[in-house]
Amino acid sequence: MSPAGTRRELVYRGLRAELMSGALAPDERLSEERLADRYGVSRTPVREALARLVSDGLVERREPGLFPYRPRLDALDDLYELRITLELRGICRAMTDESVRHDPGILGAELDRWYELRRVPPEPDAGFVALDERYHLTLLASSGNSALCEALATVNAKVRPVRMFDYLTPDRLAATVDEHIAVTELLLDGRLDDAHRLLLAHIDTSRAVVVRRAEEARTLARLARAVRD
Repeated sequence: MSPAGTRRELVYRGLRAELMSGALAPDERLSEERLADRYGVSRTPVREALARLVSDGLVERREPGLFPYRPRLDALDDLYELRITLELRGICRAMTDESVRHDPGILGAELDRWYELRRVPPEPDAGFVALDERYHLTLLASSGNSALCEALATVNAKVRPVRMFDYLTPDRLAATVDEHIAVTELLLDGRLDDAHRLLLAHIDTSRAVVVRRAEEARTLARLARAVRD
């Protein structure tokens, strides 16, 4: 990676950690100049890092500038209900219609990817959410309904900022890898009922983890604001 790319990545990862830990209050404007001074870089890597964070959903644009995004936790249940409905529908289609089959070519290639991740586990990192989203979209795509995938991608974008909280510890990373492998193996074996139950439990567990950690981050943000005031 070039020096410029390294600086951009360092700023991105640093800001992402601050945003997810609640170290930055929701009303704290993210000034390029101030952040450049803090990280000892020019404004260019800061600007590029902020653009990525906007794409991640961790930073939002308001009229005065850029600010940390704080998801409305009361909306998460509705979004997760929609996510579960979409993802399980892929399996339900095959359970109720014998002409629907999960594509073994698509599932096989994805399974190999997760076998490798189990063999060489990555370090816990919020960016793992991208691999997780890819898995769930691939799983749904293998059932043959592209419209369901488009709807799931929209939901993913809305819950991504909180779903990042699920990949900050080795135990959750390992559990995610193992459960992805198990669901895929069940589908390839034609054990649709078991795959349906495991996928539902997998998503429900993730929901509980991210809500708890997001609430903790929100509490820390309130404390930081109280100390500053």
